[in-house]
Amino acid sequence: MMDAFVWMEFDLILRLVAGMAAGVIVGWERTLKQKSAGIRTFGLVGLGTATAAAIFTDPGDADAASRVVQGVLTGIGFLGAGVITLGKSENTPRGLTTAAAVWVTAALGCAAGRGDWAIVLTATGLALVLLVIDHSIERWAGRSVEAPAEHAGGHEAPVKLSGRSEQT
Repeated sequence: MMDAFVWMEFDLILRLVAGMAAGVIVGWERTLKQKSAGIRTFGLVGLGTATAAAIFTDPGDADAASRVVQGVLTGIGFLGAGVITLGKSENTPRGLTTAAAVWVTAALGCAAGRGDWAIVLTATGLALVLLVIDHSIERWAGRSVEAPAEHAGGHEAPVKLSGRSEQT
């Protein structure tokens, strides 16, 4: 009986650590790129969503699990929206990738909290690949991608990275 209790506690700890670790991995990449949300924010999102999924998920009640995941992923959108900004002289929103990464981290935390290890490992790896490749795919495909320009007089101007000549 005691062995079953110890195993259940170990399993719970493993789920929470996995949710936090997935968030830390995604946050590490955002920190390296000096984004507004980093290791601590993403680690907390992963830990918090793993905790919610673990606490409010009864293995025998799939409907309850569905409602928890739905509520978490809807609610986390508000946190993600907080990292999206629009510059004074720009028409292009900034922070969309970080906001999407926050949402993905919430999904990773939910999967970890439920013990869905294949999803956690695969999706964390895929998210990291997407974040690391940055704009390489867009440049390779010839799509115009805006990058921050050098500061000139305190104002930023978008710079086009495509082969087309654009005024900066």
